Amino acid sequence: MAEDKKKGSERTQKATRDEDWSDERLETFFELLPPENMPADYNILLKAYRGMTDELFSRFVVLFVAAGYDINAALEDGTTLLDQVSRHRKSSAYAEALKGAGASGKLS
Repeated sequence: MAEDKKKGSERTQKATRDEDWSDERLETFFELLPPENMPADYNILLKAYRGMTDELFSRFVVLFVAAGYDINAALEDGTTLLDQVSRHRKSSAYAEALKGAGASGKLS
């Protein structure tokens, strides 16, 4: 399966870097529905973490908390998104954004 992966110029969709993300566009993440057995607030944060640059994510968490969502939403085992993000060595800016918005976790 790995040999089927397209590289460089073979890709049909170009990467987008300098796209404009309004607050309204960031807030569309609030509409995401979670898979079964995942808290909705955790799912929203996870999707935002996976789909946004650290600068956008920093803006997003402010909107997330202001809208009344739970920055400390946890999985069944008590793991928060901050716990997950803290395991990734290149995600310190994301972790700082979460902490700045009041996030805590089992690992922090």
